[in-house]
Amino acid sequence: MNPHQKQVDLAKAYRLLNHGPTVLVSARHEGVDNVMAAAWCCALDFSPPKLTVVLDKATRTRELIERSGRFVIQIPTAAQLQLTNQVGNHSLKDAPDKLAKAGVELFNIPGHDLPFVQGCSAWLACELIAEPHNQQAYDLFIGEVVGAWADDRVFRDGHWHFEDADPAWCSLHHVAGGHFYAIGDALKAE
Repeated sequence: MNPHQKQVDLAKAYRLLNHGPTVLVSARHEGVDNVMAAAWCCALDFSPPKLTVVLDKATRTRELIERSGRFVIQIPTAAQLQLTNQVGNHSLKDAPDKLAKAGVELFNIPGHDLPFVQGCSAWLACELIAEPHNQQAYDLFIGEVVGAWADDRVFRDGHWHFEDADPAWCSLHHVAGGHFYAIGDALKAE
């Protein structure tokens, strides 16, 4: 396990998503792992912490989540730009070697039978809160965060520290068609 990966107090877990990054969504069911990119993920509640993510009906990851009832939201870094773009543009349905071709390395965290993506800056293990109407009508999934971790080189003491981290640790923000921004400079309001 990465020695910089530290557990995050669940009361602060929403801060891992509050800056609006593109995320990686991973799931496992019956020995099948998959990872996809998603741009629409949002913190929903503080206690217990919950989040929402939009997952298209055509994705294999959605199918794995619906069957297993569990998933992981990860915050990829600028260093993972190509990986993020590849898993977001290729389907496991069409490319069984998708993860290997994208260079995805998975790892496990004890107590969570989920595939976690190596190299990310944060990970949120989630239990699906089944809302069939929202899932079918809006592709909207709700997860309760049951575990949260972050790399202490960029998130510590309950806060992101992009301003003093290596630029490779910046979060990605997808616009469209493979066009991303990395998070910018820190600004402080009076």
